[in-house]
Amino acid sequence: MWNAFGMEELAELIARHAQPDGMVDMPVPGLALFHASGPTAAVPVLHKPAVCIIAQGAKVATVGEETFRYDATSHLVISVELPLTGQVTEASPERPYLCVRIDLEPVLLGELLLEPLPAAGAESGRGLHVSRTTPELAGAAARLVALLDAPQDAPALAPLIRREIHYRLLTGDQAGLVRQIGMPDSRIAHVNRAIAWIRANFDRPFSIEAVARAAGMSPSALHQHFKAITAMSPLQYQKQLRLQEARRLMIGEGRDAQHAAFEVGYESPSQFSREYARLFGAPPARDAARLRAAAPAFA
Repeated sequence: MWNAFGMEELAELIARHAQPDGMVDMPVPGLALFHASGPTAAVPVLHKPAVCIIAQGAKVATVGEETFRYDATSHLVISVELPLTGQVTEASPERPYLCVRIDLEPVLLGELLLEPLPAAGAESGRGLHVSRTTPELAGAAARLVALLDAPQDAPALAPLIRREIHYRLLTGDQAGLVRQIGMPDSRIAHVNRAIAWIRANFDRPFSIEAVARAAGMSPSALHQHFKAITAMSPLQYQKQLRLQEARRLMIGEGRDAQHAAFEVGYESPSQFSREYARLFGAPPARDAARLRAAAPAFA
């Protein structure tokens, strides 16, 4: 029975363990479950590197001008920490949207790359990719979620199942993208170093030269590769981080809009308000009040 897990079992497990209308991190490290009982609004988020496998329903992810649709036949791989907009498009109380997110581990991918692997998919230009979900990948994801029913087994078995999931990704259609995460000198590795610098310094004046030094690239090469992978320039990425963090400060820590703006590096409250409304669809105070009222749906 342990080897017979598939998409139906994955859907049943997510439905049993997920909280209604929200995403919640689980006790098994690197595992989160998402449940939605109806279509959602488009929600801007900062997404960590992960694989998202839908067991029921459908969703679209938008990066820049590109939209990626995936459903219970496919999954989304995200290779860098990426600002994107997610929207559940197919869900109902009878057949809710059910999804599992499994974080990707560069060190584990690097270890697997030292072993002989079969030839697989070509490299993707963007930092995310939609692929068909194989029975092997769905089964491994279901076995990882099933450890929530056997917490005493999780410390020993979860690392083995996560290793299998990483192996499945390295040998599937999206292998070209996933392999770059585990290669220390790949384009994605350089861009990830740039992202790490921007995250650590997002509230300070922007310096493309400093970001390029951290990434180990020339400014022109960084700009080219950064935009190819994230669909935005490094400066646009910094702006997204500032606005996401300001939103978190207002919702999670009760800051007013002006104090949140200054904390994330804005000098002009009016500029902050304009850029915030452009990204989130409403002025800061109104957006924060709406999200506090609907907190479970945006967990």
